[in-house]
Amino acid sequence: MTSDGVSGHRLRIDGEPCDESPFPHVWARCVGAGRANEALRADWQQQFAEAVAACGFRYVRFHGVFHDDMFVYRESYGGGFGPDAPLASPVYTFSYVDKVFDFILDHGVRPFVELGFMPRELATETETVFWWGAHCSPPKDMARWVELVTRTVGHWIDRYGLDEVREWRFEVWNEPNLVPHFWTGTKTEYFELYEQTVTAIKRIDPALKVGGPATSVFVPDDRYSGEVEDRSATHATAAAADVDALDWRPVWIEDFLTWCAKRDLPVDFVSTHTYPTDFAFAADGEAVQITRYADATFDDLTLLRELVENSAYPEAEIHITEWSTSPSSRDFVHDTPSAAAYITRAYLRCATLADSISYWTFTDVFEEGGAGIGPFHGGFGLVNEWGVHKPAFHAFTMLARLGDRLLLATPTGVVTRDSRTSAVSAVFFNYPEDMALRGVRAQSSYAAARALAEVGPSRRIRHSIGGLEPGTAFLVEIVDWEHGNAAEAWYRLGSPLNPSRAESAHLRAVADSLLRFTLTVPGTGVLDLDVELAPWAVMSLRQSA
Repeated sequence: MTSDGVSGHRLRIDGEPCDESPFPHVWARCVGAGRANEALRADWQQQFAEAVAACGFRYVRFHGVFHDDMFVYRESYGGGFGPDAPLASPVYTFSYVDKVFDFILDHGVRPFVELGFMPRELATETETVFWWGAHCSPPKDMARWVELVTRTVGHWIDRYGLDEVREWRFEVWNEPNLVPHFWTGTKTEYFELYEQTVTAIKRIDPALKVGGPATSVFVPDDRYSGEVEDRSATHATAAAADVDALDWRPVWIEDFLTWCAKRDLPVDFVSTHTYPTDFAFAADGEAVQITRYADATFDDLTLLRELVENSAYPEAEIHITEWSTSPSSRDFVHDTPSAAAYITRAYLRCATLADSISYWTFTDVFEEGGAGIGPFHGGFGLVNEWGVHKPAFHAFTMLARLGDRLLLATPTGVVTRDSRTSAVSAVFFNYPEDMALRGVRAQSSYAAARALAEVGPSRRIRHSIGGLEPGTAFLVEIVDWEHGNAAEAWYRLGSPLNPSRAESAHLRAVADSLLRFTLTVPGTGVLDLDVELAPWAVMSLRQSA
């Protein structure tokens, strides 16, 4: 099999035959974006198309399908001069939503539909969160919410076909435990919203997939055990000498599954967010930022799987619908190679623990707090708002090139094979030993984030891969602090707030200037890999085209 670089002999790594196992690309199943209306922008669409092509994303999730700027739910109508005239009954218009969903589907991606937030005219409280004024409250009239959901899902079936929409996921709301920002009601009121929503969707077609509770983070205390958050329950967490020794558990998951089981409600999937961070409130009311250990996501997902498997819904899918190094869109670590190494390490360790782990987000075209200040401001995106690739973008493209069969897993990377082509590929990283198991703490300035570049040491990656076709060329690509690091280049330019066109061109060139070299399989059929990785580096090995 000379075309794929594998000989007729069984592959051997480090002299040992390989025992293959499935290796799902959990990082590519879904990716996050800010809100629906941003998807109408030309730059968002251009960046999305590139991210899908390079990273292989299959679903995308965002807020605000029902927000006012999508004009779905209309109780009044006017021409912009004077007050709007009331309509005799609600009208549902889908032109803006159709433009977004058409574009997504035309690029081979499906929507992971977050049902929310409440339209202004249906909300009991308005403008509860974000620069764009999301209305995150229970509805004034539950029957009208049910009608809104029913009309919307029915429209999608009419437009895209039932077989297509059956492949989507419908998530009821977003982070309802975060009162009063994402929900102004109680826990039970959210559960009732879920009951009404899942019942309405299943009435349309029982095969449509619905889930929740879309809650935020794991916590080690009882702050969310009641109907609303009790911040006094966080005092001990804020004062803990070792927060990693505490018993971290998912928010509302057990209560949600029990509540649904008692009412015989369907739960096709369980969704939550597992940012490896927390904010606990001390006795003086001050918020204490908590950064958990590097394996927090792995341990959280292991526990979550056990809880679901032992519930009344053992077959429910598990979707982490938001995840990143931190939940801050002003965390400058997001712009650096440190994020790339952290992300790579976590995804490789967690590949079999969930049905999706959706990175939040693919782009810095993201306006929860308004547009970011400057080209590198710590935004969530894999690319900045100008589409300049961050190190994390390259990490995702490297992960995308991996095969679907695992040949070797080590604490520093994996070697894989593609079951269709038999092509061998690998990804390795250097999460520095000096970090031990510490996580990457959010930083409010680039100067603070770049201090991580001094953490070490370098790491030597040595493996032999036998059973390859002699003469096969493999391309090695490495992103680190000195290669493919546009934010560092921006910093060295003096951190210009509004770069010139020449400076922007320079940043684009730096962003894609990875360290690259080629290795060729000798006549023995054994490729000897021996590479020194700088701290925070991520490396890809793949057959050269």
